[in-house]
Amino acid sequence: MEDLSLHILDIAENSVEAGATCVKIGLIEDRSTDLLKLEIEDNGRGMTPEECQQALNPFYTTRTTRRFGFGLPFLHEACLAAQGQLKVESTPGKGTKVTATFRLSHIDLKPLGDVALTIITLIAGHPDIEWHYYHRRNNFEFTFNTREFKENYPEMAINHPEVLKAIRNYINQNLSILRREHDRSQSL
Repeated sequence: MEDLSLHILDIAENSVEAGATCVKIGLIEDRSTDLLKLEIEDNGRGMTPEECQQALNPFYTTRTTRRFGFGLPFLHEACLAAQGQLKVESTPGKGTKVTATFRLSHIDLKPLGDVALTIITLIAGHPDIEWHYYHRRNNFEFTFNTREFKENYPEMAINHPEVLKAIRNYINQNLSILRREHDRSQSL
């Protein structure tokens, strides 16, 4: 996978496949510790400790639609390439949390990619899932979740093309603000 947003898409789709009704996706960039952290947490069926270990094997999958499970092994390789690590925590019946860390300044760190497109792709494909997205860059944070959107705009179908376009623009605008605020604070 060429960028981290594609890893996010793959892992979040795994969450849906595991029966999750709520998926939290977080990106935390901390320049002071030279760390990028990606967190994806769900309330799906979860895995045993043995299944968590097996999940890093590309020839293991619980899916019946395909025989290989490359998502976590590829993410693990991306972490190692950028002096990071991958941690999979799970409890059967409660859910799974995947935490991937990367050294921000590492030359082999994959680009983030189009995270806003990834989020709206997930919403469009699974409008009944409660999606939470947060992105923190040092002391600045942006959050979005579909539950709040649905509560504030009950008359709008969240997967309508115009609504998805507006959500994508909203996410991109806030990510731009995060970058500007961060850059402004660095120059002071």
